[in-house]
Amino acid sequence: FDDTNPVKEDTEYVDAIRRDIHWLGFDWGEHEFYASDYFEKIYAFALELIRRGKAYVDSLSADEIKTYRGTLTEPGKNSPFRDRPIDENLRMFEAMRAGEYADGTHVLRAKIDMAHPNMNLRDPTLYRIRRAHHHRTGDKWCIYPMYDYAHSLSDAIEGVSHSLCSLEFEDHRPLYDWCLEALDWPEPRPHQYEFARLKLTRTLMSKRYLLRLVNEGLVSGWDDPRMPTLSAYRRRGVPPEAIRNFCDRIGVAKSNSEVDIAMLEFCIREALNANSQRRMAVLDPLKLVISNYPEDQFEEFEADNNPENPSAGTRQIAFGRELYIERGDFMEDPPKKFFRLAPGQEVRLKHAYYVTCQEVIKDAAGEIVELRCTYDPESRGGGTPDGRKVKGTLHWVSAAQAVEAEVRIYDFLMNEGVDTEQPFEQQINLDALKLQRAMLEPALAKASVGERFQFLRQGYYCMDPDSTPEKPVFNRIVGLVDSWAKLQKK
Repeated sequence: FDDTNPVKEDTEYVDAIRRDIHWLGFDWGEHEFYASDYFEKIYAFALELIRRGKAYVDSLSADEIKTYRGTLTEPGKNSPFRDRPIDENLRMFEAMRAGEYADGTHVLRAKIDMAHPNMNLRDPTLYRIRRAHHHRTGDKWCIYPMYDYAHSLSDAIEGVSHSLCSLEFEDHRPLYDWCLEALDWPEPRPHQYEFARLKLTRTLMSKRYLLRLVNEGLVSGWDDPRMPTLSAYRRRGVPPEAIRNFCDRIGVAKSNSEVDIAMLEFCIREALNANSQRRMAVLDPLKLVISNYPEDQFEEFEADNNPENPSAGTRQIAFGRELYIERGDFMEDPPKKFFRLAPGQEVRLKHAYYVTCQEVIKDAAGEIVELRCTYDPESRGGGTPDGRKVKGTLHWVSAAQAVEAEVRIYDFLMNEGVDTEQPFEQQINLDALKLQRAMLEPALAKASVGERFQFLRQGYYCMDPDSTPEKPVFNRIVGLVDSWAKLQKK
């Protein structure tokens, strides 16, 4: 853990990283290290750099240092304090540690080359005075090393061979190497390797922007299931093996590129399909009454928990005269190739009977509130004596037995074509969360938080921590491919 900046470090972030890495399936065992573990050694190395004439205490202000640094087209100029005597530098640096100077009055800088074409080598700052409480060392220190200085030394102390950074640190590698060379660190030395950051379509990955989303209340927190964080994916219900598989598929590259988020969704579906138990859930309920089914009669049907895995067993589903089906599974005036329910049209109820719509009941506003159907008693289980077949199969739940729940339908947080040059708040998808009052089969009332299911014909869902015994809450992890929706787009 890099904890060189006490202002930005917090145990909350450390604990979150720990949880996320463990959730992914990895365990570092006893190898948990912090830059702060080496503050004494890193300080001693700084004293050695001063003794070797390779570091000096600078008393320029932050703005002056920036001005003296020059530009990409103009060389910098030496600080008037660059040639302080070594003894004076040692005394002042020790006084910095002792807290004798105010914040911002002095810094320790490496003495390299103010005309170097790489701006990072123009006498970079190694230490600054910062009176801030550190989450691990408390108030022991009032000077803190800069990341670029502590990075290579921490790696060398730990015996790291490959130090992996994203591409923006490529220009920092010469400083990484300089710190070790200036101290004559013995070979083999660690080496920094850079890779391109992951960029996903419809996804904002910048921590700066994500922090704004959290701080401005545009999301509920870092684990809001719309966020592209591991804690958010965990809460949403994404299996860790799907993340690992996705990373294996895309690999590591040096060149920047954008990965279609559809590939991540494919990996998620692949993992969930193999392991998720199937359940029936109606997200937009429309009552269906079977008029020729006895009012006081109930029966049960056996259903596979997972057709992909026979060892998952079966369950019993209650069936009665009054059911709920999806409102979208009925059309009063259907187009061709609509094989779901319509007036006079026969469909199969999954695991149960064939039904035919006979009557449509509407309210005063003309909204459909109920369907009256008849069923074929000889079609139980999906077959009939005359061998007729129907093309549409619908899921359903018993109105008498159904469990009411809140279902959260998540979409992409960002609109298509994320442009980091444009104000990000203008690119937020305001419809990224939709709440549905759903009716679920009774077995889902016994689910546990984090348990994942495939809701037949809907997608994959996970029970959210907000659930209560009175009101279950399910998050949509990822949807299924809807053949009818694809047809409509053609």
